[in-house]
Amino acid sequence: MPSSSSHPGLRFGVFEVDVRARELRKNGSRVKLQHQPFELLLILLDRPGDVVTREELRTRLWPADVYVDFDRSLNKAIVKLREALGDSSWCPIYVETLPRIGYRFIGPVNGTTPPVEQAAAAMSQHATEFARNEAATVEAGTQGPAPAQAASRVHGTRASILVLACVMAIALLLGLSSSSVSERLFGRHSTPRIQSLAVLPLVNLSNVADQDYFADGMTEELTTDLGKISALRVVSRTSTMQYKGSKKPLPEIARELNVDAIVEGTVARSGTHVHITANLIQASPERHLWAESYESEVADALAVQGEIAQAVGRKIGLSITEKERELLTVPRPVNPEAQDLYMEGRFAWHFAENAEASQKAVNYFQQAIEKDPSFAKAYAALASVYSMWIPGMAQGPRDRMPKAREFAMKALALDNTISESHATLGMIDLFYDWNWSAAEEEYKQTIALNPNYFWVHSWHARGLVARGQAEQAVAEARRVIGLSPSPLNWDYPIWVFVLARREDLARERAEQLLRVAPQWTWAHFSAAYVYELQGDSEKAAQEFLKADELFGAEPRKMAQLKEAFAKSGAEGYWRRTFENYEETAKSDYVEPVLVAEACARIGDKECAFKWLEKGYEERDDLMINLKVEPALDSLHPDPRFQDLVRRVGIPQ
Repeated sequence: MPSSSSHPGLRFGVFEVDVRARELRKNGSRVKLQHQPFELLLILLDRPGDVVTREELRTRLWPADVYVDFDRSLNKAIVKLREALGDSSWCPIYVETLPRIGYRFIGPVNGTTPPVEQAAAAMSQHATEFARNEAATVEAGTQGPAPAQAASRVHGTRASILVLACVMAIALLLGLSSSSVSERLFGRHSTPRIQSLAVLPLVNLSNVADQDYFADGMTEELTTDLGKISALRVVSRTSTMQYKGSKKPLPEIARELNVDAIVEGTVARSGTHVHITANLIQASPERHLWAESYESEVADALAVQGEIAQAVGRKIGLSITEKERELLTVPRPVNPEAQDLYMEGRFAWHFAENAEASQKAVNYFQQAIEKDPSFAKAYAALASVYSMWIPGMAQGPRDRMPKAREFAMKALALDNTISESHATLGMIDLFYDWNWSAAEEEYKQTIALNPNYFWVHSWHARGLVARGQAEQAVAEARRVIGLSPSPLNWDYPIWVFVLARREDLARERAEQLLRVAPQWTWAHFSAAYVYELQGDSEKAAQEFLKADELFGAEPRKMAQLKEAFAKSGAEGYWRRTFENYEETAKSDYVEPVLVAEACARIGDKECAFKWLEKGYEERDDLMINLKVEPALDSLHPDPRFQDLVRRVGIPQ
């Protein structure tokens, strides 16, 4: 604890520090300042005029047993302190930076503020020297007198601006309104409007690696809650998780995600207690807008994220409707053990790439429900897992979809505001029941509850393209890309572009995806569909072959596929693929429409219709693509095809 605590009050300029009350006041009014920046101020005030090294600050501000990104955390604390004091790094009034060494307090403490003229003269000299040195640096590297004169003019102007800015800073020190001074000198200016943001993965400061699932879970909850605000575009967690542990500058991340602002923060858990910090940073120009700390018990942690979402919305001037405020209020605490199991389940599900990992998530959600039978979100998550098929699963739609519906309905019976469950029901209506109108109603419900839920836009786009509304489907797929700008989430929109026969859009996005993830299975599937749409069956088969390999096909089957392709090209590849499907279907579920497509690619219509009938019987979700799947184009003239379209109920 800083030794300044021995002084009940400290004054500098128009500010006063009440050490005992842990408050900073300006002209008698309290200035909001978080714990860490306040402690930093006390350390500096304890030795005004002396340099406090970075190492000393590390020792006094962050205990050895607490993990923290020191450079970023110290920088944030300094930024927040300077914002509270109206100070700056290039024209310091109170806190001076000594690069790579430390900081010192340079303002008068418990004394009289220096006259404006004296202070302004000192500051203007500092600014002039800064600009003159900068100009000299430029001139030293400039050839010829004309460029040197131009550089002198530019940097002379910069010196004048710096002098003026420093004089304004002194005026602010004496208590003038910053907005009025700014308007008098430069005219009124407007803050860039924030209409989009991304939540970066909250940093786990619990000093326990196995608490990552909790930090990621809190990140997802905050993203979901912010997504309920209709006036804001919120990037999906699937796009932001790639920045976990990233050292990239925030403006660069914001550019990559195409957002106006970033929310970042930390989560520290100790027993049943949770400490959460959240910061809102404007991307361009980079500016710290808001910061807050929250303390809660684990059982109330989900409610905190709703509070943060509302605070962020208010700070950036969004109009949050009464309905949205209600959605951001959690009605009751959750059993802490159930909440933990739920978050561990979501953590497992997000990284599930095979049936075994999917079952692990199911187990967690079932255990959460056992601990708390009224925990609606656990039922919703369980419904989501059952509604998704992953290659390698033994169960088909007739085994999984009824369970998915049961759990989604149970979740909504407990809490009818869960957008995830409405989306799941819409997916079941479309992909399994082929009830197009009911699916549309559920999608509308979902978007009303969470307009930023990118998966519902993905499924809606596919429903639109399947029924022949290509342009609306393309617009919806573009919306998906806006909500999830990472190319790693573009395989679904690319598929929609292919089904809509927009080769230009599909090719552009598939090429970007391959550049970003050349060893990712779905990147090669996407490229294969594009080549097929272009009529290049050989290149398409090569990409499908690469995808098979990356997906982890059995070595024996991979060897057979490569041999078949080398011998007979695309036709050889598809014949062998069909044989592999038939073999796999004896023990595991294989989507019948995929087998039918393989048959159609080798020109075997009877085989294709046999498997399409099987797809109809088993309610294969790919049946809704009958009219738009390029691989099935050759079957359209056959009356059996039109009969299948009629039975599936695809709107004409």
